[in-house]
Amino acid sequence: MSVSRAARVAALLALLLVSGPAAATDRLVVTWHPARPRVGDVAWVHVRGASDAAAIEGSVANRPLTFFPYAGGHAALVGVDIDTKPGPHPWRLAILEPGLEPRPVAGKVVIAPRAFPVQRLTLPPGMVDLEPETERRVVAESERLQMLYRTVSPERLWRGAFTRPVGGTEPPSGFGARRVINGKPRAAHGGADYSVPRGTPVVAANAGRVALVADYFFPGRLVAVDHGLGLYTLYFHLDSVAVAEGDRVDRGQPLGTVGATGRATGPHLHFGAQIGSARIDPAVLLALRLND
Repeated sequence: MSVSRAARVAALLALLLVSGPAAATDRLVVTWHPARPRVGDVAWVHVRGASDAAAIEGSVANRPLTFFPYAGGHAALVGVDIDTKPGPHPWRLAILEPGLEPRPVAGKVVIAPRAFPVQRLTLPPGMVDLEPETERRVVAESERLQMLYRTVSPERLWRGAFTRPVGGTEPPSGFGARRVINGKPRAAHGGADYSVPRGTPVVAANAGRVALVADYFFPGRLVAVDHGLGLYTLYFHLDSVAVAEGDRVDRGQPLGTVGATGRATGPHLHFGAQIGSARIDPAVLLALRLND
């Protein structure tokens, strides 16, 4: 949202304030799915009652939303980061109808708490207590990833259900874990780990565009897929890569194979998902159901 438009919408928000998981004004209906998302969840908000020509802008707790046409209305995915504080969080929308003043709608969604495990790991000191040159590399690589997550492609590339990135039925582990490495607390684990053998094929969870292929210190050999509208999936610690930046991929298309590159205690796939800067539970993304 531009600064001028944001200021105009903010000024108009005082005209109307509605609360709860579903809100209605005139014929406009705003519904949350689920009504009470948890920390780390991916939720979605559905707006019905605006005209087909309307555009919708908005945010949740100051995180921007990107809407797309859906089921006779408009929908947007909402990422609830793993460090989000449980409790009520404000949401704001502006319904932009051609030739009319923006119509503001606002309310609050309650974020439910969620307990995460504590993982205690022992790693070689060189992978934890970094030399200055390595520290600078790690910071630069992290900044590149954060810049990528802030890039919102205007086209929705994904459709239908998301699929597991590796075969099998065993659930992944470790999402949101509060990690203690060599006795020192570290940042929460932002992905889910699949413990599968080296060389296991890794596939795209849904259709998208390969936004990044790189070899970074912590993630190792990696692929990031842009699914459009701010949604990314991440595939870390790969042994080999079968795609190049800019490639369009379909759901289930091979991206590479499982390895143990980067900071890894053994072969496994770190599977991550981001909506903007929000780190979300990939297992919840796999369970997402929007009937396209």
